Order: sequence, then C-alpha cells, then structure tokens
Amino acid sequence: MQNFNLHTPTDFVFGKEAELRIADMLKKYNAKKVFVHYGGGSVVKSGLLGRVEDKLTGAGIAYVKLGGAQPNPIDTLVYEGIKLCKAENVDFVLAVGGGSAIDSAKAIAVGSLYDGDFWEFFDGKPVERALPVATILTIPAAGSEASNSMVITKTGATPLKRGCNTSHIIPVFSLLNPELNYTLPPFQTACGVADMMAHVMERYFTTVKGVEISDRLCEAILLTAITEAPKAIKDPNNYTARANLTWAGTVAHNNSCGVGRIGDWSSHILEHELSALYDVAHGAGLAVMFPAWMKFVHEADLDLFAQFATRVWNIPPSSDKKALALSGITAMENFFSSIGLPINFAQLGAKKEDIPTLVKTLHINQGDSFGNFVKITMDDAQKIYELAV
Repeated sequence: MQNFNLHTPTDFVFGKEAELRIADMLKKYNAKKVFVHYGGGSVVKSGLLGRVEDKLTGAGIAYVKLGGAQPNPIDTLVYEGIKLCKAENVDFVLAVGGGSAIDSAKAIAVGSLYDGDFWEFFDGKPVERALPVATILTIPAAGSEASNSMVITKTGATPLKRGCNTSHIIPVFSLLNPELNYTLPPFQTACGVADMMAHVMERYFTTVKGVEISDRLCEAILLTAITEAPKAIKDPNNYTARANLTWAGTVAHNNSCGVGRIGDWSSHILEHELSALYDVAHGAGLAVMFPAWMKFVHEADLDLFAQFATRVWNIPPSSDKKALALSGITAMENFFSSIGLPINFAQLGAKKEDIPTLVKTLHINQGDSFGNFVKITMDDAQKIYELAV
C-alpha cells in the first residue's frame, strides 16, 4: 500500500426529507446570496425546485437561478452561469440534480472567481479558488456530490470532453434523500449503477499490491450495486434499495476505496469520446467500454481479474485463471444487459466507421498514451473500440 492523504470534508445530511434542511445548512455555511443551478425536467415537475425556493425565501436567503443543465454538461451553459454569478455577486453555488448539474455548477463556481476563460483549468491550469458548492442529489451515479472532480464538454466542430480535479470543488455539504430517486426511469437507474461501479473498478484494477483493505471496500460497493440495482428497477419505491444505491454512489467516488493505490481511468477516458460524439448517457457508454477494456488488458494481471471473478461474481475458483478472468468479464456484461444497458456499439448507437474520429479526438485530449494499469496507446485504443463493436 502506498502513502496517501485523504481529505473528505463534505457534510452529509442523509435520509427522508433531507432537502428540507437546505436553509439551515446554507446558514450554517454563511451563504448570503445563492446561485441555484438545475436541469429543468423532473426537478421542476416533481416540485423539488419549488420546495427549495420556498425554504430559501422563508429563511430570507437571496438567490438567483439558472436551469438548463443537461447530460454531458457543456461549456456554453457554464459561461452563462459565470456571467450571472458575477453580475449578481453570489457567494455560494447550490446544484439541484444529478452529476451533470453538479459538474456544471462546479465549473461555474471556479469560473466565477477567475477573470480568464474557465476552460484554461481543463487545459491544465491549477485551480486556486472557487465559490463554495453544495448539492441536493437526485440520482446516485456520478459521485460528484462528494468528489473533487468535474467533467465538461467544450462544444464546437470537434467536441472535447475533459475532466478537472481540484479540492476547491469538493462540496461543503450534500443533502441525500433516496426518495428523490423514486421517479427515475429504469434506464437512468441502470446508467447510474454502471457509473458508480465504474468508479470503483477504475480504482480496483491497480498495479499496487498489498491493498487488501481497499480491495474489500471496492468489492463491497460492487456487490451492493449488483444486489440492489434489480430491486430498485423492479420496485422504484423500494426505499432500502434506493438508500443503499445512493450511499454506494457517494462512497464509490469520494476516494475512500481508492487510497493507497493507483487508479487507472482508461475506461472513463475512452468513454468520454463516445459521449462527446454521440451525446449518449455516460453510464451507458461505460457499460460498453469497461468490458472491452478488460478484454484487452486482463492478461496483465490474471490473479487480480480472477479475484474479481470469484469475489464479485461468485464464480468458483479455477486453476485456469485466464478462463476465470474471462468468465468474470462475461458475468459483468450479462449483469449490465440484465438491467437494460447496452454492451456493444450497435446497442449504444455508436458506429464502427467513427472509430478513427474517436481516436483522433482521444489523441487531442490525452496525447500519445494514457492509463495506469496498462499504458494504452492510440493503436491500443483503436483495438479496444473495435472490441466494443
């Protein structure tokens, strides 16, 4: 196990009616004027946004709001939010929604205290400060309610989807009410499950040895997602299933299961090109790309892939570790398919003839290679995309 620092400052309020604590929490963190960012669809129709506004108004907390956050959040909305925050002199950012609204809000929080173009931070410029961010989560998936990361797509002739990590955007508090997930369609629930599982697996597949404690933490989160997802899809109002998935999504990406080890993130990098080009759901893209990446790299550590098969998918041990590893990958594909997710290009709506375009933008974003478990070159990336076909 490697040395590590872990800083998880987010103040969580978890459970039924957690969102009704919003005014108290904003006062606790000295918010004076709040920028409220959200998507628009279910947040408005469900009455959640109205309840939040009522609480703010009743507590005398000034606010401005901006809707329009969308899956695979885009730079144009971030620019709009930054302009509004600067004009209104807000001192706090509240995201109401899922990972897309939260990531967009984080970028706005960073850009609002910067005189230049916020995209510079996605080009590698270090973030030095940001407005404090809080969240009311409506879908367990991205883990952005507790993470130091955000992902934004730069629009244009060649869309570029990139991530940026900084401790300045870790939410100061997050309100998690599993009941807010009751109205999620089955497909969105499934996409969220794939996303949280991918966050764990990006950390699980590591070259670092002697990390049994975090191996077991990773496996526990995966097993929880695998067990609870079918329950939530079958019965959307199953509070216990929703509660377990909500917390699983949070701990999957707050890095508590990633300490002392080096994560990979190749599957996320490969998927970002798919969702940038086709605007597909991130979780759906991950359900396609993660098994393809596994098929390409599994021989780099057959022991770890065999462990994944036996501990996570309950496949009996075998002396044929290659066959065991492949059985684990197949079991994962079968699970994704069973909850309604795509597992290949055709089901996702991607096209084999677009692979050169995917590799071209991948090279713009990543250079000649990426990944840590196995270094992936552009030639390798092409082969992995072909495996996903």
